[in-house]
Amino acid sequence: MENTKKKGNDGAASVHAIQSASDRLFDTINLLILIVLCLIVVYPLYYVVLASMTDPAVVHTGKLLLYPEAPYFKGYAEALAYPQLISGYGNTIWYTVLNAIVALCATIPAAYALSRRDLVGRRVVMFLFTFTMFFNGGIIPMFLTIKSLKIYNTAWALVLPAAVSVYNLIVCRSFFESSLPQELLEAAQIDGCNDFRFFFTMAIPLSKTIIAVMLLYYATAMWNTFFNALMFLQDESKMPLQVVLRNLVLSNQLSMSASGAEFAEKQKLVDQLKYVIITVSAVPLMIVYPFVQKYFASGVMLGAVKG
Repeated sequence: MENTKKKGNDGAASVHAIQSASDRLFDTINLLILIVLCLIVVYPLYYVVLASMTDPAVVHTGKLLLYPEAPYFKGYAEALAYPQLISGYGNTIWYTVLNAIVALCATIPAAYALSRRDLVGRRVVMFLFTFTMFFNGGIIPMFLTIKSLKIYNTAWALVLPAAVSVYNLIVCRSFFESSLPQELLEAAQIDGCNDFRFFFTMAIPLSKTIIAVMLLYYATAMWNTFFNALMFLQDESKMPLQVVLRNLVLSNQLSMSASGAEFAEKQKLVDQLKYVIITVSAVPLMIVYPFVQKYFASGVMLGAVKG
């Protein structure tokens, strides 16, 4: 009896050892694959940062950059000395904050309402929203609408057209459908809770994840806005960062009347400015992203699956 029990324990131990070894091998292979994928994703960003502070002559060789071999900071000096840079940052921050507030106030209530099965005509309303994803009036009707609303050359010309993204609305609606049980609403109604109270006291506190995701989506879109600013803004002092950086590159375009040495130096500056403006415009978002990344991952998954 004891021998049989001992053999059974030895067999279980050997199976456990084999499973542990296979698990370790599996984990090791997964780790190596993830490291390779991480390098593939991260290195282009790292390369842009290095290229923004490396002599363009070295960058043009196409070699693998691991550190700034020949430091060259004239691009940063030119960008930081550009008079409109600070105002461009300020305008972009203001437009981003204003758009985030307006977009959240429009998207979250609309998504919640469309997630309610007792909303009359919700399928028709959802169809009208979805229709705009595939068909729109075009640039000229939008420009005429902005002019007729008398918001041309104001912050509202950028904020109102971007107030609701249909894609974000669908993601947010799916989140409410999968994360707010119907039983919770029914229990609240039995206790005398009306729709407005349920939305503000229960739905909103339980939706912090999707709100953080929507905030990131809308803030990123407005931070990178460019074309709408060119169409709807006229004053140089109101231009956002992306337009200011574009003007910075245009102001340093080569002049055919320049001498050989001056032409070569100007060419180096223009080449480096392309990397500098990417770094200058992306750094703020890269600083903010880690703080909302956990909400971003979980919120998208919860909003993408209808349980």
